Amino acid sequence: MSDDSQADSPGDSSRPWLELAPDYERARTREDSLDRIVEWPAQRDLLGDVTGRSVLDLGCGNGGKLAELVRDGATASVGVDVSGNFLSDPPPGVEFIRGDLSELDSVPGLAGRRFDRILFLQSFGYAKDPVRTLQAARAMLADDGFILLTRTQPIRYAVERAEQNGTSLGEEYFSTASFSYVSGWNDHITLTKRPYTISALLNVFSAAGLWIEAAIEPQLSEDARRRYPHKQAWMNKYLGILLFKLRPIPASGSVLSAG
Repeated sequence: MSDDSQADSPGDSSRPWLELAPDYERARTREDSLDRIVEWPAQRDLLGDVTGRSVLDLGCGNGGKLAELVRDGATASVGVDVSGNFLSDPPPGVEFIRGDLSELDSVPGLAGRRFDRILFLQSFGYAKDPVRTLQAARAMLADDGFILLTRTQPIRYAVERAEQNGTSLGEEYFSTASFSYVSGWNDHITLTKRPYTISALLNVFSAAGLWIEAAIEPQLSEDARRRYPHKQAWMNKYLGILLFKLRPIPASGSVLSAG
């Protein structure tokens, strides 16, 4: 749901996305989109073979990524997005539902269903109650299923705010004050974001009963660095995104380290 930025709103966190969804989809199609050359390749690699797997994409945008997964062999898959701006001709095996990921318990068509893979691809920042949303998603995981969740590296926002405010990286990274900025997709829309730290994000996972099987900070390939030096310069400064592969904590409470 995000390329170079991610939106949150303290009142209705889904409202900015209702306006920005078409702009985001246009931005994703750019040849040098970070989603296209960094994020999606890393997300796809972490998902692995999806043949015969059911996928739930929460905050799916127009559903383009989910449609690609179904073409790769995924089945009985569902995309949920509050915008309702879905592909007009999805492949068989894809169902789109207009709904709010903050209210998964009441999204029509999801009750009682289980999925092998559940995705929050730059959409998790829209959750009004992050722990509750993750708990609801965890309850929909099939046996041996996992959640793939991505978030923008929070240091990126701290660097931006430090430059704007004339403060230090540490001051801004640990600040709890919401901040606003003009969307990179549409300069007529101002977005408000709640800051977060990496430790706070990890604690949300733990509180939701999940453990991290893998964590990745994807970078540009050597070819992409040569072709898009301006994107490499951006990554050098703002670091990019974090990818997490999350599984339910076993009933025994014991978890083996992935590293």
